[in-house]
Amino acid sequence: MIRPRSALPGPEDTTRAVLANGVTVLSRLNPNSPSVVISGYVQAGSLFDPDEALGLANFAATALMRGTAEHDMQGLYDALESVGASLSFSAGVHTAGFSGRSLSEDLPLLLGLLGEALRRPAFPPEQIERLRAQLLTGLAMRAQDTSEMASLTFDKLVFKGHPYSRPEDGLVETIQAITPDDLAAFHQHHYGPRGMVLAIVGAIDPQKAVTQAEKVLGNWSNPAQPELPVLPPLKPLTRAVTSRVKIPGKSQSDLIIGTSGPTRRDPGFHAALLGNSILGQFGMMGRIGDVVREKSGLAYYAYSTLHAGIGPGAWEVSAGVNPGNIQKARDLICGEIARFLSLGVSAEELADSQSNFIGRLPFSLESNAGVAGALLNIERYGLGLNYYQRYADLLRAVTPEEVVETARKYLDPDRLATAIAGP
Repeated sequence: MIRPRSALPGPEDTTRAVLANGVTVLSRLNPNSPSVVISGYVQAGSLFDPDEALGLANFAATALMRGTAEHDMQGLYDALESVGASLSFSAGVHTAGFSGRSLSEDLPLLLGLLGEALRRPAFPPEQIERLRAQLLTGLAMRAQDTSEMASLTFDKLVFKGHPYSRPEDGLVETIQAITPDDLAAFHQHHYGPRGMVLAIVGAIDPQKAVTQAEKVLGNWSNPAQPELPVLPPLKPLTRAVTSRVKIPGKSQSDLIIGTSGPTRRDPGFHAALLGNSILGQFGMMGRIGDVVREKSGLAYYAYSTLHAGIGPGAWEVSAGVNPGNIQKARDLICGEIARFLSLGVSAEELADSQSNFIGRLPFSLESNAGVAGALLNIERYGLGLNYYQRYADLLRAVTPEEVVETARKYLDPDRLATAIAGP
């Protein structure tokens, strides 16, 4: 039995096996836990949604637990609840994901239900209509949420003409039009073992975990399963653009300002990560929070976020403001970005953010779910099994000059998108 030698997963205590049909299984033992967590994904995200059926991938993923060839919905949940286990599905842009947990002795049951849902969902019409009603309710709530609508509007500006501009949960008219047959066809075509990744972490020997996964998934095949579509190049903004969504009756406006940023595999990712921390995360929301919220009192909150994934993510500043203060807040945010680019960062600021990221990493890996998520990140982005063991050195190697150079590559005060949602 492989025993962890460190709090950080590495090649010496993480088992990685690729089954004959293409499923990758990652497993790590946690002898201090009586439970086990499974997490993973299949290549069936919203990239495959036709424009006329936006939300199809998400609809299909959330419908997997509504019944299978062997169990109706009640039977699935009864089986899980009888042993205190859980299992759920969701969909993102590139993949449909799943997560579950159980006691280690119940892992065969959990994996068996995972296999049923992935391979033999039934999409019963009555349950699909109930789920559709829930999805439409969610979209109605989204339409009244200033933060959500600002985010959707921002994506349309920054990722215009790119798949990332489309809402993963669809539109009212597209969700209304999707039929159970559409869900079954999407599943039949896109769900398969190629590119699937499964992480199993907890109180189980890693080799036994691989064996159990192979029993459930090893004979799965789908010759029709397509390769992931190639992302088109993103056309960067050439000028400042603004779009406003009016939502009557709201007392707050949400404001998002930013542009596209690096991919997760970009050599400048760690410099951008640390730069974003200094700009709008560290302490009381970094420099942005200090200027806009603390000193000027113009925002209920103000912070920056760096989204980096398989493709280019967004580098954005979000703020919740009084509708009468939108222009003042925007001017302060853009001014602080300009100062960040011109004055750079101090060695002390950078050291503080480096220590913060390095210090909190072990805490994020205390749970089985945290380790499973880390293993999935390693696999998804090809970081190498020793990535988290190299993490501290990678961050410490970043210099103040690299932070500013990377920021200047992406953030241009004259070419930012501004999305506003409110009254």
